[in-house]
Amino acid sequence: MFKPFRNVKRCAATVIACSLATTVVATTVIAASNGQEEGVSGAVVVIDNYCEKVAEGSLQATDPMLLINGDTIKSELSVEEEVATGPATEIESAIRDGEHINLNLNYSRLGIADKVSNYLNVRKEPKKSARIVGKMVKNSGCHIYNVKKGWAKIVSGKVKGYVKAEYLTMDEDAEAIAPEVGRDCVEIMTDSLNVRALPSVTAPIYSVCDAGEEFEIMKEDVDEAFLQKIIDKEKISDEAIERAGGIDYLLEHMNEFICIMVDDDYAFVSKEYVREQFSLKRATVVKIDPETGEAPGSYGIVAYAMQFLGNPYVWGGTSLTNGCDCSGFTMQIWAHFGKGLPHSSAAQAGCTTSVSNPIPGDLFFYGSGGVSHVAMYIGGGQVIHASNHRDGIKISNAYYRHPLKIGRP
Repeated sequence: MFKPFRNVKRCAATVIACSLATTVVATTVIAASNGQEEGVSGAVVVIDNYCEKVAEGSLQATDPMLLINGDTIKSELSVEEEVATGPATEIESAIRDGEHINLNLNYSRLGIADKVSNYLNVRKEPKKSARIVGKMVKNSGCHIYNVKKGWAKIVSGKVKGYVKAEYLTMDEDAEAIAPEVGRDCVEIMTDSLNVRALPSVTAPIYSVCDAGEEFEIMKEDVDEAFLQKIIDKEKISDEAIERAGGIDYLLEHMNEFICIMVDDDYAFVSKEYVREQFSLKRATVVKIDPETGEAPGSYGIVAYAMQFLGNPYVWGGTSLTNGCDCSGFTMQIWAHFGKGLPHSSAAQAGCTTSVSNPIPGDLFFYGSGGVSHVAMYIGGGQVIHASNHRDGIKISNAYYRHPLKIGRP
């Protein structure tokens, strides 16, 4: 399987429209359950020659989504490289040989929301008064169906609607900046997957993440020096290392795992149960709360929190505009409504009342063994949180990680 694009900024690459792709690959995965590192057996890869089909007239090169054997598949981008002097890297050789980047969205006309300060509203109809159905944070990608009277009809991830075209970079200009604003990610391909503190199936479970969740790759091929840095950074105990098999065992098997960023922590997933891909951020669905029939923003605390979507993450920070960390974010949101919380996710967990049926404003606490991350519930099964330096303040599925506690301030 072709490895996703590595070190994109280092390569002088220009992304070409996906209608030039020579190969289309569809993967069907049989999911696993119970958070085990198992269950991707039965994967079926169907390969077809896209260009030949276009030449025959059986497919349209401009179709944003293609079908093979009845399954929707992801189009791929071809890459034209301006090769720098000096020895070719593995990716540079792959590009010259006609390999393609697997992008995590389908498009034939690319748009990137880079002309916004934090986020762009996606509306149900092409007018400012229309209901908001999604939000594209800065540098999110989309397929553009058409542009009429200043409104672009788009699809991004699971969101379909209209955005003001003036905030998008489009077509060749978007393809040119895609390598700069995208990142290498893994997508979880099982119903749930144990994310480990170390590269071993017996290492302590850092978290359990659900199918479809996407995490940035920090390092695919972990070496001894990098592993030691993680052990030092995360303060992993000798007992945990021995439980994982010991240093020698970890060094022997660490090439079977990928180091990812989960919020602001490093963790490991088995390569066997994830899909690697070059990724642009996608729009987040603004869900209707099933109990109220209203969208987030109908509540005072949610409306207040949502205005900071897309703002930066800063470890130890408490500024909602210039940068905050996860507990700084929830602390400042609740402070605006007269409730004092400590600047620590673990301390916030300790001073909130456990609930089983969350309402907007409740706090979701995540971690491995102890609480290390906090997010605020906004209704509709979603949370808003200051995630990490790359994503800033974002919206996620409330159960993108299994929470240790749901607390009410």
